[in-house]
Amino acid sequence: MRTTTQILAESQVIAVVGASGNPAKPAHTVPFQMLRHGWKIIPVNPFTDEIYGLKTVPTLADLPEPVDLVNIFRPSADALEVIRQAIATKAAPAIWLQSGITSPEGRRLATEAGLDYVEDRCLAVERAVANLSKLP
Repeated sequence: MRTTTQILAESQVIAVVGASGNPAKPAHTVPFQMLRHGWKIIPVNPFTDEIYGLKTVPTLADLPEPVDLVNIFRPSADALEVIRQAIATKAAPAIWLQSGITSPEGRRLATEAGLDYVEDRCLAVERAVANLSKLP
């Protein structure tokens, strides 16, 4: 299994499940930071058409292109279903649950499917600590 730094360094495109248009929420600010540092973000949210000026998709099954990482901003109780969808759609080689989000069953399923799995860690914090950027 890759480290968090390896996952971020080797990822270019991130699907963000639960991305929010509300600038007061981490589900908005964290993906926005990744976008500002050069990652391509695909917001996954069935309740809005656009976030950060980017077109959203309603589900992982609707992703318009392959992604390297599925980043989950959903409550722990909802994370397992998103993980199942990510596995079923072969959405990405890695799944990342944001700070405060865990799923023991999701971890088991993702590991059995051969996916890298991170939980209860902040994408933007890990990016900053590793001093990673996709910008030239």
